[in-house]
Amino acid sequence: MKKPPTSLAARIKPPALRAADTVGIVAPGSAIQRDQLEAGCATLRRMGYKPFYFQSIFERDLYFAGPVKRRARELEEMFRREEVRAIICARGGYGCNYLLQELDLQKIAAHPKIFCGYSDATTLLTWFADAANLISFHGPMVAKDFAANIVDAHSWSAATGGSPQWQIDAASAGAKTLVSGEAEGVLYGGCLSMLAASLGTPYEIKTAGAILFLEDTAAKPFQIDRMLMQLKLAGKFSGVQAIIFGEMLNCVQHPEQQYTLEEVVLRVVGDLGIPVAFGLRSGHVSRGNVTLPIGVAASLSANNDEVQLKSLEAATVAPPAKAGVKSAT
Repeated sequence: MKKPPTSLAARIKPPALRAADTVGIVAPGSAIQRDQLEAGCATLRRMGYKPFYFQSIFERDLYFAGPVKRRARELEEMFRREEVRAIICARGGYGCNYLLQELDLQKIAAHPKIFCGYSDATTLLTWFADAANLISFHGPMVAKDFAANIVDAHSWSAATGGSPQWQIDAASAGAKTLVSGEAEGVLYGGCLSMLAASLGTPYEIKTAGAILFLEDTAAKPFQIDRMLMQLKLAGKFSGVQAIIFGEMLNCVQHPEQQYTLEEVVLRVVGDLGIPVAFGLRSGHVSRGNVTLPIGVAASLSANNDEVQLKSLEAATVAPPAKAGVKSAT
């Protein structure tokens, strides 16, 4: 089994999420619809959480959820508020890159919390992991997956609840083997478009030692090819331990194309000498959105029709005892 470099620093883990905890909802990118947000909040309440958001979340500025300063202050405030135990993005879209120069990363790192999203939020997930050494969570969003009731309950509970070791039967979550093998590394990645867009900036992704997760939606195969080649030419596959692709929803040229997307990606990554799997539903998915903790030690086993992705450590820690409540001894 191929193992990662030993120099990877341990991440800062946020407190685990518990029943009746307050969940803060933010819109760091595109504008949102009130009815979709409320549908997601209803699901969160049924799951036992207390959703909370600022009314300013409904502001609009072109296609953004209000001006960049509003979005940045909203996110910082959610990290600062003691009663908020987790922060979930309402949706993705576009606009998180505007926050990179506006956010005070020290304020965020001082209050580690579960921060969950995908798509455009990949920009923040990877930056928090790389620059603040925080565990972040690639997973369901409120006005999308919670609203549509397409959240994978097992991975959500295990990732946010502090399970010490847990695994995803990646085959049942849609994954299949493209290149056989086993590897250990640090789970990392997100939306391919956002990862490629980071190259050449101060926020460029750091992939060495990673089990690299890549997903996207509605990108044509040649566009997927181009972004993968961009990562390859930039040296971003050097030191990667394994690659696992997402469902890649609607990533087709046309229904009668004479090739598969699997063939396209293998042309780029098939010669890396590492395990490659394809189809894990996390991010843009048709159902069962899997939560992946970014920054945890993990292993991938891809053999024939069996694909297993295992978290080798808890992504969260026990939350501090509430005032006036003594811990059991």
